[in-house]
Order: sequence, then structure tokens, then C-alpha cells
Amino acid sequence: MARTIEIQTTTKKKQKPLQHELGFGIHFTDHMFIMDYNDSQGWHDPRIVPYQPLVLDPAAKVFHYGQTIFEGLKAYKTEEGKVLLFRPERNFQRLNRSNERLGVPAIDEEFALEALKRVIAIDQDWIPTAPGTSLYIRPFVIATQPALGVDASTQYKFIIIMSPVGNYYAEGVNPVKIYVENDYVRAVKGGIGEAKTAGNYAASLKAQEIAKEKGYSQVLWLDGVHRKYIEEVGSMNVFFKINGTVYTPALNGSILDGITRNSIIQLLRHWDIPVEESTIAIEDLANAAKSGALEEAFGTGTAAVISPIGELYWNEEKLVIADGKTGDISGKLYDTLTGIQRGTIPDPFGWLVEVNI
Repeated sequence: MARTIEIQTTTKKKQKPLQHELGFGIHFTDHMFIMDYNDSQGWHDPRIVPYQPLVLDPAAKVFHYGQTIFEGLKAYKTEEGKVLLFRPERNFQRLNRSNERLGVPAIDEEFALEALKRVIAIDQDWIPTAPGTSLYIRPFVIATQPALGVDASTQYKFIIIMSPVGNYYAEGVNPVKIYVENDYVRAVKGGIGEAKTAGNYAASLKAQEIAKEKGYSQVLWLDGVHRKYIEEVGSMNVFFKINGTVYTPALNGSILDGITRNSIIQLLRHWDIPVEESTIAIEDLANAAKSGALEEAFGTGTAAVISPIGELYWNEEKLVIADGKTGDISGKLYDTLTGIQRGTIPDPFGWLVEVNI
């Protein structure tokens, strides 16, 4: 693979949005990274170009068979002007695991990280610095071969786009309300649940619509076979503190191996707080909520970081958690993880990667 990245900078920079009006994934920076693949050349022609629409053949396989994967990570700017990434190597490792599951050729992870650093350096003035803001980064791969046969594509594009963002949830770091889905299924073991691919999210949209109509921010999915074991929320892994121990669903082939999830488990163990990856039945969780044994609950993910859960709705019943308030561990985890990410507190795990500007 060629290591030279061609760079074409824009001649017309966009007006940047006000930091208190960012929202999530609405505004995009001036530049993007693109690299192409075909069977004869492999991955080739890496380039940074002005942010622009893509031109694709209507028969491109991504449109018809959903052969696409993506990642999400963030960049932060410190008070000293340093630009930091949080565990980016794990994102590209996971991207290749998703590639493998969907029959997409692997990408050179080291080169992808170098390309990311280059485009961040070019668009560094897009990184917001207000509390709760960051530069969200979306690497993704799409199948571009114009052919309608049902088989893996022979042509792809690997693209990185970036967006200055505020809080993912309108509630910010205040507790969200979650709707437990009993009817629809998102993923099953042996399927594509553990891959970060568009099909998983397409499968969640109808239930998400229903949840919003009922006043809930997100959907909590149960396993697709028994419909009784907790898996994950649409945009987050989940944790529950019951009688002093923190529980999270074990990775089982249909749950995303979240990078924030992994980081939270490490932090809890670093603090000597008991944490277990296990099978959690929704009925047992409901009973723990009713008895008061469920002391707090929270979701974790790149977009929201830590999102306390104040209420679950299951079987026509509202289960209020910790009086609907943010729990002590949720708050401490949020402050610690965001502090590490922003470089304001020490990083004892070696998670941060600095971008040379």
C-alpha cells in the first residue's frame, strides 16, 4: 500500500457553528480522508480532500446488500492546545473485526491511524473546547462495486469524516429514561450483532420510534432467542449496580465490544469496586429495582461517554432507579473518564494518543 497521502485543501472554508449550538453529528469539518480498494490494487490512492458529496453508481452494493461498517471515536483539545485521541488503536482493531465479519478486506490499522492524525491536524481549529463538546470522528467503509449479484463486493471506499459535537442526549449527563423492547429483535449470536455495521442500527429504528413516542430516550434490547436476557441499549453498553456489585452483560456474540465499556470495567477494578460480566435476566433486574437492591444504572459509549439511567419501562411498568437521580459511581466515572480524555487528570492506563500539530 502506498504510504503517501495526497492532500488537497479547500479554497472555501465553512463558517463554524457556535459551540453551544452544536448538537450531535449535524455539522462537518472542511476536509475528509478517502482511500479506495479493488481486487487488483488492494487499498490505494489515500487522499485528504475538501468535504464533499460522494458519487456512486446506483448499483453499488452498499445500497442493496448493506455491506458497510463504521466506527466512532473522539478528539479533544486541552487547555495547553494539545490534541488527544482516546484509545484510537482499539477502534481500528474493531473496524477490522467488523470487516472480517462482513467480508471486507482488512485495512492497515497503523496507516489508518496516521491518516486520521493528518486530517485532524488539518482541521484542528474545528475541535470545540466548551464543556461537554469534542470532535466526533466517523471512519467507515462502503461497498462500491456496481453489481447486483449477492456476494461480497470487489470494490470499496474507506472514508473518515469529522463533526464537532455537543452532548449526544438532550438530557446531557442527567439520567435518561430507557424503554425495554419485548417484541422486536436487534441481533442474535452468530449474526452481526457484535459488528459495528449499519444493519444492526436499521434493525433498531422501529423500536426506537415506539420508545420516543412513549417519552423514552433509547431502547434496551433483550436477547433474540429467549427475550429475557439484557444485551445493550441502541447506542450504549449497560451497567447495573446491585447490592454493591456492578454488573454488565457478558460479550456473547450479539453485543458490541464497546471501547468505553472496556475502559469502565478497568476503572472500576482500578478502584476495587466489584464488577462482573454476566448474564442478567430482565425479571431479576426488575425485582432488584422494586426491592431497592438496584442502586444505580448507566450506559457507556463513545457518543454519550457515561449516561445515567433514571428509569426503565418494562411490561407496562415504570421502574425508577435511584429516585431518578445520577448515582455516585456514574458521576465519578463520568468525571474521571472525561478528565482523562481531556488531559485534565492523569492517565494511569496509557489510553491517550497525542496528535502532532
